[in-house]
Amino acid sequence: MQKKFALLLSLLLLFALAVSAQAFEKGEDAPDFTLPNLEGEQVSLSDYKGQVVILKLATTWCPTCKQQSAEIEDIDSYLAEKDVVFLEVFVQDSKEMIEKFVTNYEYAMTFHPLLDDGQAHRAYNVYLIPRMIIVDQNQKVAHDNSLMTASDLKEAVGALTAAK
Repeated sequence: MQKKFALLLSLLLLFALAVSAQAFEKGEDAPDFTLPNLEGEQVSLSDYKGQVVILKLATTWCPTCKQQSAEIEDIDSYLAEKDVVFLEVFVQDSKEMIEKFVTNYEYAMTFHPLLDDGQAHRAYNVYLIPRMIIVDQNQKVAHDNSLMTASDLKEAVGALTAAK
């Protein structure tokens, strides 16, 4: 029994180390990308230099991704007031799946659901979904987390926009 527990603990530790090693450090450049939105228009992360961007890498079928969308929707008016942009990059879904998914959410802030062609998946080393990255006004990574509550997001955005 102790051997199984030690093995399980070792595997969990290795997984935690692997996950933390792939996350971006605070202050690193956020990799730029250009992806189509649902209308076929090209959207780049760099289009929003000067604004805080919440970048969510997700899929439509992931229950935690839906939970994260609900957390963002809960503080939508606050985020809109702070001029935050929400880019949700769907890494494995068809346009039809994404259209169906986004009808469940309504955001007042600038929001673009984007279809990934593998570009964002590779650039951000997506190993776990959802992946929440907050990009500051200078296109630097401010936070790179798997999960953030509405309270966490509000605090992080508030700190980045306090001077505004």
